[in-house]
Amino acid sequence: MMELRKILAGRIVLTAVATVILLFVALPIVVILVTSFSNNAFAAFPPEAWTLNWYKALFADGSKWPAALSLSALIAALSTVFSLIIGVTAATALTRSELPLRSAVFALVLGPLVIPQIVTALGLFLLFEPAAMLGSPIAIALGHTVLASPIAVLILIATLRGIDERLEDAAASMGAGRLTIARRITFPLAAPGMIAAAIFSFITSFDEFYISQFLSSVDTVTLPVQVYNSLTFEIDPSVTAVSAILIAIAILALGLVALVRWLGSGRQDSLLSVENTVGVANPGGEAV
Repeated sequence: MMELRKILAGRIVLTAVATVILLFVALPIVVILVTSFSNNAFAAFPPEAWTLNWYKALFADGSKWPAALSLSALIAALSTVFSLIIGVTAATALTRSELPLRSAVFALVLGPLVIPQIVTALGLFLLFEPAAMLGSPIAIALGHTVLASPIAVLILIATLRGIDERLEDAAASMGAGRLTIARRITFPLAAPGMIAAAIFSFITSFDEFYISQFLSSVDTVTLPVQVYNSLTFEIDPSVTAVSAILIAIAILALGLVALVRWLGSGRQDSLLSVENTVGVANPGGEAV
């Protein structure tokens, strides 16, 4: 009885501590969301009155926010494509082949996550400046890929390791080639992970500041750089509305990732049930 009480008390304490930590983490987000509807030009909290003026100002004539938003979306889309290409290639090599110096390659791929972003941004500036590529959306997208691709690699490695290799072996035993196995077995099962990698790569690029700041020009200002400029050189309460929109995009993206992974969770189980029912044909034609 005493042991049961100790376990119950421990769970209550753990739940309380976890709740306090979650509230502490979520509090700044709640403050931003509430402040974005304040009528105070200095973004006071709590609001004295409520208004949608700051959201309307984002898309008013002469506003710089639509151009920054569209440029960030374009760069994020390009970076997502580049990151997926690198992520699929690297993850497949690290999980499905006997790659020499695998640990060294894995460490090299994840290196940008350890190196300070401002150092990476400075290195990219010194790389693209002699080539006269500063301000190019392609250059900024390539710079964002340096940070987004390691995240895509991690997600896809976990996804590929979670796929039962018996399915691939079964297809190979029936004469399927590597491309057929990848197209009919591996990639369909890895689709939820690929979508998750794409979403996280997009968010990483969309929110990136340091690389955008170093590689942008007067005519190519991304959304995070525009937010920084608005906070540095002028008092623009529309920043709170932009921040609220970014938070909403992040929440929707995470919800989409959860939905995709839930919808795809049963695909491998269904294939495994078919394999266990039908069997795998051996060279002699008997089911094993």
